Amino acid sequence: MRKGQVGQVGPVGRVGLVGLSIALLVGAAACNNNAATTTAATTTPTVTRTTDTFSGTVPVSGADFHSFPVAATGTIDVTLTVAGPPSTIVMGVSLGTPANGICAALVGGSAKTPAGAAVQLSGIASPATLCVDVHDVGNQTAPVSYTVTVTHP
Repeated sequence: MRKGQVGQVGPVGRVGLVGLSIALLVGAAACNNNAATTTAATTTPTVTRTTDTFSGTVPVSGADFHSFPVAATGTIDVTLTVAGPPSTIVMGVSLGTPANGICAALVGGSAKTPAGAAVQLSGIASPATLCVDVHDVGNQTAPVSYTVTVTHP
């Protein structure tokens, strides 16, 4: 068993679990006793998402960040869409909270990535003022221009 893994269900265990689940469902149906049951419909509220686009330049060994408001709890996605020169450079991208002129990265809120179309950083955010930071990861030899999008509630 690997570290952080709670347990494994092998092929025999899966069959046993399926059998147990079916037995419980059949047993529950048999014990109806003509009791009235109701099922409440659950709905998930739709959260309107906004996409902010930020551009800037990261100096060698430096960083550049932009703040934005999060209006409701929901998914936040960050995409470094353009960075260069060179266009293949790997940059650091972080989500955080602005404080004292910096963007203090949230735990687990950073990635090293080249620019691309796919989301590179994603998570759940609560209402607050957050920031996105683009920074040199130690491989820049000249300033790098970038564009980053942040889609959030």
